[in-house]
Amino acid sequence: MSTRGSTLGILLLLILLGAGGRALWTWLDRPIERVSIRGELHHVSADYLRSQLAPLLQGQTWLSADLPALRRRARNIDWLDEVRVAREWPYTLAFELVEQVPVARWNDDYLLNPDGEPFAFAPVEPPDGLPDLAGPVGSGAEVLAYHNRLAPRFEALGLTITQLRLEPRGAWRFQLDDGVWVMLGRSDREARLARLTAAWQRQLGPQATHIRYIDLRYPNGVAVAWHGETDIEEEDDGTG
Repeated sequence: MSTRGSTLGILLLLILLGAGGRALWTWLDRPIERVSIRGELHHVSADYLRSQLAPLLQGQTWLSADLPALRRRARNIDWLDEVRVAREWPYTLAFELVEQVPVARWNDDYLLNPDGEPFAFAPVEPPDGLPDLAGPVGSGAEVLAYHNRLAPRFEALGLTITQLRLEPRGAWRFQLDDGVWVMLGRSDREARLARLTAAWQRQLGPQATHIRYIDLRYPNGVAVAWHGETDIEEEDDGTG
C-alpha cells in the first residue's frame, strides 16, 4: 500500500471513530433521571433539598451538566455549608451535602454557624434554645465570640445569656435567663462585669425576679431598675 493510501486509511478511521464518539455522546447525554442526596441531615429533609435543587437542574443533561457550576449554585441554598456533585450511572446526579450547624439566632431572620457566618433558615424552623444575638451587618463573628466568652462567666452563677446585642455605636447589652437586661456599654467591660458579679452574689441574685434592668455604665457600683418603679437605685460595689 502506498504512503498516500495509508494516510487516507488512517484519516477515514479517525473520521469513523469521531462519528462514533459523537453518536455515543449523544446516546449517553440524556436528561437526568434521578437525583441522589446523601449526607447527615439533622435539620432539613431530603424533600426540602430536592425542591431547592430542582430549579438548578432544569434543562440539564447528564453529560453536559457543568458540575462545578452546579456545586457553586447549590451552596447558595439555605442550610447548606458544603456540596459535592458527581455523575453516577445510569443518568443520576449524586449530591453529597454538608448541613449548616446553627449555634445562634441572628438579627431575627438568620442563624449563625460556628464561624459566625449568617444564613437564612426559613421555611425550616431552627432548633429551640439557641441564644438570640444581634448586631450590625458583618459583626456576626464578633458577637458570637463575645457571647462565647461571656457564657461561662454567667454559667458559674447559674445564669444563661439568652440575648446579646451589639449596638451600631459599639455599646453592648445582654439579657439573663429571659429576664434581667444588663446595660454593659462600650468601655471598661471587664471591670463592669466584675462589679456585676460581686453585686449579684452579694445582693441582686435573690432579687432577680424583681429587677427590670441593671445599668453598669457608672464609675462605681451598679444602677438597678426594679419592676413597678420608675427610678433606678444605685448599688455600691462594696469597694468604698
